[in-house]
Amino acid sequence: MIARLQKEAVPETGVRIVVVEDDDHVRRLLRIMFETEGYAVSEAREATELYHCLKVFDVALITLDLNLPREDGLTIARTVRKTSDVPIIMVTAKASDVDRIVGLEVGADDYIVKPFNVREVLARVRAVLRRTRPHSPAAAADDRRIFAFGDWVLDATARELRSRDGTEKSLTGAEFKLLEALVMRPFRVLSRDQLIDLVGGRDAAPLERSVDTLIGRLRKKIELDPVRPLILKTARGAGYVFSAKVTAK
Repeated sequence: MIARLQKEAVPETGVRIVVVEDDDHVRRLLRIMFETEGYAVSEAREATELYHCLKVFDVALITLDLNLPREDGLTIARTVRKTSDVPIIMVTAKASDVDRIVGLEVGADDYIVKPFNVREVLARVRAVLRRTRPHSPAAAADDRRIFAFGDWVLDATARELRSRDGTEKSLTGAEFKLLEALVMRPFRVLSRDQLIDLVGGRDAAPLERSVDTLIGRLRKKIELDPVRPLILKTARGAGYVFSAKVTAK
């Protein structure tokens, strides 16, 4: 597999990925795969090495194994999320629904189960980077999707949420997808099942409890009083309602 991936080097894109994996073979496979596609890659065998990379480099994305020495992947994800919204894709042998739910609840943007297909990993990495990296200036203005609501402006094309005064509010990939789904359907009661399907389907998204967690995180970021929300309201026994007028810009 590694031999097949080793071909003529591609110029680096300037986008750096940190591969956090204690299995030497898997870590080398991921590094060669990403470098072949032009990404800059740093390797980390455990938490300390990852934290060093985050201090030294502008990291665009982390692939994170769950079974690691000293600190496990979930603990590492929680620690990273305290100070950074860098996208995290968990790459692990743990395949249960519970593991997926917990992984997404602590802030992961996607979850890939080993053994993996390298093309699938690349496709998911590209998808997350498209959501989280600014679009190039060459992107046509007509392609931008911008929505204003309350004191906020959501640029769905660039995956940016800003206040009216221009202050950016960071969102994880899962938070962005959920907010976008709600903004596109204002004043409609959406059940947890509907939101799961809109965010990415049952294979890629958590179950009901994770929707509640994501709503709670979004309220802390966009509501004046998260305890008494005016935008992301609960429809008791039915789901949630986005209760703000949305204007497409």
